[in-house]
Amino acid sequence: MRTLAVVVVVLVVLLLLTAAMSVRVVKQYEDGVLFRLGKVIGERAPGLRLIIPYVDVLHRISLRIVTMPIQSQGIITRDNVSVDVSAVAYFKVVDAVKSVVAIENVGAAIDQIAQTTLRKVVGQHTLDETLSETDKINLDIQAILDVTTIEWGVQVTLVELKDIQLPETMKRAMARQAEAEREKRAKIIAAEGESLAAAALGDASDTMMAHPLALQLRNLQTLVELGVDKNTTVVFPAPLMSTIAELGAFLARESGAAAVDPQLQPLIPTPIPAAVPNGITAAGSRP
Repeated sequence: MRTLAVVVVVLVVLLLLTAAMSVRVVKQYEDGVLFRLGKVIGERAPGLRLIIPYVDVLHRISLRIVTMPIQSQGIITRDNVSVDVSAVAYFKVVDAVKSVVAIENVGAAIDQIAQTTLRKVVGQHTLDETLSETDKINLDIQAILDVTTIEWGVQVTLVELKDIQLPETMKRAMARQAEAEREKRAKIIAAEGESLAAAALGDASDTMMAHPLALQLRNLQTLVELGVDKNTTVVFPAPLMSTIAELGAFLARESGAAAVDPQLQPLIPTPIPAAVPNGITAAGSRP
């Protein structure tokens, strides 16, 4: 009886183990590839799947997008500049059977071919093109990878250049170039400002020529502005000095006439020295 009980227990355990080995669960983001005695007999959709133990082997392949960094590569560009370029690639399995049968390790294979393709594509561009045309380089790398990886049941969905490291000498040269470019723009802007100012002054001079009184008023305003500052010497414009001189000559003539005719003397104002605001004399100095 004991022997029979042991045999029954062993059979039950074997049946449970066989049942456990015959049940497989394929997840929603996976695709199952079923091998029977080493031969592919088909794919299995997500869900609970039964297989024959010791006869069938079920490979579950993930169909999600995989992010794969491409390590930095020392690359010489077309204009003989050495740069270190790293990138990142995104791929997914579109044919589960091919990804298992056509290649042993699809991830390692894509990593290696992505490195060589990155070196080849970047080497066909100059440094300026590498820095400014990254979108075009990304598309070129992706197109080359797709041609090869499609035979493995894999599609490369995106390739992006992640980092471009330049030599220190090249960084300094580019910094000097950028600084020179900024100085050029500053000089151009300054020259444009001077041109506009000159045009405005030309318009103002035309207005003053048409209205001489406006010029005299401007001269007086200038003297008022100069009188505010504590200057020891002031240079007057020539038209103003001529006006002051004419005024002095007029007063001198009237004084001479008064000396000849005593009746006119009370009518002649006492001559005063030509002066300007804030005590600045016609000689150009403060008293």
